[in-house]
Amino acid sequence: MRKASVSRKTAETEISVEIDLDGSGAYDNQTGVGFFDHMLDQLARHALIDMRVRAVGDLHIDDHHTVEDTGIALGQALREALGDKRGIRRYGECHLPMDEAQVRCALDLSGRAFLVWNVDFPTPKIGTFDTELVREFFTAFAGNGGITLHVDRLHGFNSHHIAEAAFKAVARSLRDALEVDPRKADAIPSTKGAL
Repeated sequence: MRKASVSRKTAETEISVEIDLDGSGAYDNQTGVGFFDHMLDQLARHALIDMRVRAVGDLHIDDHHTVEDTGIALGQALREALGDKRGIRRYGECHLPMDEAQVRCALDLSGRAFLVWNVDFPTPKIGTFDTELVREFFTAFAGNGGITLHVDRLHGFNSHHIAEAAFKAVARSLRDALEVDPRKADAIPSTKGAL
């Protein structure tokens, strides 16, 4: 049962996350940040991870703490649900087109957190959402999930499309990496014997 529930409470936010890595992509995400909810929905749907997120944050200041702390909690939940990572494919990659935008993602569920981020946005905001928060989310998610994550914008001039392509590219890459390899379902995918 590759499931996890994580709660995180600080003076700035209160977050609860529930995930099932063997789900169907069902989602119920409510953070108070509309565009971010839309991106989390994409992450769940295209990774086939069932996801429920509840976040209450200091949105009267801005969206930063809510987005970052959700990334922290979601990364922690992913790591917990993966356990010893026995049987997983470990690696995933995707070139994701969305209209004029194309984003490439490659990731490794290595336990070694590292983010390479080459995604520029032509506008500072998508509606009221700060585009710089996309990177903040993935920094927190990769760092707490133990993911080596590379994301590159290859094309695109619409900030909404670029952000959505990034979330979907990571989701599709996660879907592949999380799958159980039937040829090595009982093995840790590393010559070291541990990840």
